[in-house]
Amino acid sequence: MNPWPDQFPLFPEAASTVAGEVDAIYFFGLAVAAFFSLLIAVLVLWFAVRYRRRSEDEIGRPEKAAVLLEIGWSVIPLLILMVMFAWGAKVFYHVRRPPENALEYYVTAKQWMWKFQHPDGNREINHLHVPAGQAIKLIMTSEDVIHSFFVPEFRVKQDVLPGRYTYLWFQSDRPGRYTLFCNEYCGAEHSLMIGSVTVMEPGDYEAWLSAKEPVAGGQQLTGEELFSLQVCDTCHKPDSAARAPMLWGLYGEEVAMADGSVAIADEDYLRESILNPGARIVKGYDAIMPTYAGRLSEDELLQLILYIKSIGPEGDAEVAAAPAAETEADAGSGDEGSTP
Repeated sequence: MNPWPDQFPLFPEAASTVAGEVDAIYFFGLAVAAFFSLLIAVLVLWFAVRYRRRSEDEIGRPEKAAVLLEIGWSVIPLLILMVMFAWGAKVFYHVRRPPENALEYYVTAKQWMWKFQHPDGNREINHLHVPAGQAIKLIMTSEDVIHSFFVPEFRVKQDVLPGRYTYLWFQSDRPGRYTLFCNEYCGAEHSLMIGSVTVMEPGDYEAWLSAKEPVAGGQQLTGEELFSLQVCDTCHKPDSAARAPMLWGLYGEEVAMADGSVAIADEDYLRESILNPGARIVKGYDAIMPTYAGRLSEDELLQLILYIKSIGPEGDAEVAAAPAAETEADAGSGDEGSTP
């Protein structure tokens, strides 16, 4: 719980499950720093008065080293710092490791807007709606420069980098609307790169999803359509004649490389394999795949990755989450509209 009233402007509401842990270690560190700062200041003043020079003829005499005192003022701060380190590491690992049941949302940052895609393919710009009481995992990338996803009430912040995916998770049990900031200077309109995260009761969230209406002409290609359009299926076939690695059931598995190393087929691996296929060659295959860097937008790349994640080990491809167009209200909320 936030130890300060919600109305106090310097301390935002604690609106996520990790906020209390982050606040506790923050205030503990603040209290330790305040205690020792005050202690040192008082001792400096006291020693300045107690051991001041009382006459022109007074000469100081050397003092014997107090071994126990020196050990004490070295060991006690060390123990306090070790407690803070262990406590901080525990909170860090909790904040950095999303639960297995977390819903995955994809985030693309762009000067100067946030684009979101829901697990079912619905899309929003600058506004994200999520259900309360459910862990939310954000898989984020940037189309241009470094941005930073920051919601003060959730006590979570993560840089969003071009050319790779970064991850963040939160869970809020408090329905409400919370301000989203870009916390990394990203250009002239950085201060306007503001959005919101709206936490809704699960029933209200489902009703909101059902009520979203697509904008005519805004439909984008699905991952399955892109997979065929980019002729990926000519090499990545689910049979023995394939000239490239099997993709069916690949996501999350270990992949043996030609150099003897092993990689995990996660989002970053799939992204690298599409944009820079020569970086790591799969064992048993030749480096024949062309690069798709500059040929795919971030949204198209995301749809391809979602499709690869969705196709099962038997070769039966479930349709990847097809992105519905943004609502008219969302499309008008960014400086550059809804154009990817």
